[in-house]
Amino acid sequence: MNSSIIRFILGHVLKIEGLLLFLPAVVSGLYLEHEGLSFVSVAAVCLLLGFFMTRKPPQSQVFYLKEGCITTALSWILLSIFGCLPFYISGEIPSFADALFETISGFTTTGASILSDVEALSHCALFWRSFTHWIGGMGVLVFLLAVIPLSGGSHINLMRAESPGPSVGKLVPKIRYTARILYIIYFAMTLLEAILLLAGGMPLFDAVTTSFGTAGTGGFGIRNDSFMSYSPYLQWVVTIFMILFGVNFNAYYLILFGKLKKALLMEEVRTYFAIILATTGIIFFNILHTCAGIFDALSKASFQVGSIITTTGFASVDFDLWPQTSKTILVLLMFIGACAGSTGGGIKVSRFIILIKTIVKELRSYIHPKIIQKIKMDDKPVEHEVVRSTNVYFITFMIIFSLSVFLLSFEGKDLITNFTAVASAINNIGPGLEMAGPTKNFGHFSLFSKYILMFDMLAGRLELFPLLILFHPSAWKDLFTSRFSHKSDCK
Repeated sequence: MNSSIIRFILGHVLKIEGLLLFLPAVVSGLYLEHEGLSFVSVAAVCLLLGFFMTRKPPQSQVFYLKEGCITTALSWILLSIFGCLPFYISGEIPSFADALFETISGFTTTGASILSDVEALSHCALFWRSFTHWIGGMGVLVFLLAVIPLSGGSHINLMRAESPGPSVGKLVPKIRYTARILYIIYFAMTLLEAILLLAGGMPLFDAVTTSFGTAGTGGFGIRNDSFMSYSPYLQWVVTIFMILFGVNFNAYYLILFGKLKKALLMEEVRTYFAIILATTGIIFFNILHTCAGIFDALSKASFQVGSIITTTGFASVDFDLWPQTSKTILVLLMFIGACAGSTGGGIKVSRFIILIKTIVKELRSYIHPKIIQKIKMDDKPVEHEVVRSTNVYFITFMIIFSLSVFLLSFEGKDLITNFTAVASAINNIGPGLEMAGPTKNFGHFSLFSKYILMFDMLAGRLELFPLLILFHPSAWKDLFTSRFSHKSDCK
């Protein structure tokens, strides 16, 4: 295993985080807040450690999927540990475990919070909470690939390990240019949303933090009622952009280069919008009698469907008070999630399409044993490896989910709370139901349960296996063997 490239990339990750930590420090200066000193001190430590880790470049910059997974998992753990320190040092979140929970929730774009009074935080802390969503939405390693000139042809493994979805491909021949295109689209859409929010009268600070939370589909709000007190116009702007950020970014690339028809014909995108329209319609009729009119019901139904299926987690209403049918639909949407290649979480629409087509294929084989058939998406055959990995992913997901619900049950809370808390964590959503509902927080969970949920958040954001590989003994054996045998690259 090429341990030197892992060390080198982790060093760059720390340097990037160190630079990014200066942004909330600038915000603290604008609002004359002393909490910004904690961000400056942690930023300095990150830059210093990053400098020493990158001082000696690796002899070989080639790495395989195993190195990509380990690098990705360790990067997100390092980001979260150092990212939580300003909260802890400043005393705004006095418990290290709670500060770590909040930060992991931010970077993984989950949006689950342990805070009961968000508005009591300083502006720099609120900015950093929302900014972690924006960083984690597209992925810090994708950003690294965009700005750091790494050589070698195997860097698709790094993007594949971090990017959400069953498969990752190049938009252009070079990975570096692919990463740049993704971030240009990401930044442009974030900026456009912020402008539209400002046009609706939202204060600048609110518009920036809201755009960060929407773009990363994270959902950290800067008000205790999330999005309930904002105007209908602002809610509709956020609704539209939540849904747009849940679309596969390959579709935006196609649109950008004049291939609108090809983008609209993407099966996953069409299914994604069909699910949104169908579920919004059902919830609209289901809650109509509880709302102040047709427009109010449509606004609330659209906002919450967009928020849950994209795993953003903003709330414009306490949907825990909705009828059982509406709440059931929202829980199901938690698992479906957004499109692959978007900033959204969940299992992903494309995986469900493949799973359903696999079931149909299996049924046909029972009826016609000699039939030869291929599973297709966008009129192209789906490779057997993709089908196999989708099945394995789903089985692994259900095992982790079931085990997590079981472990949380020892705390004595009700099943709905435990079930939806784990569902919101592993699908990177934020709010659940009952004691984990949109007007509640996760601060009442025990330390043990919080660490279980932290693991679920990281596992869900990293598509399970990059995190799970850290628990495989051979990974550490190969890592230490390569470290002490002075070999820079071994498969």
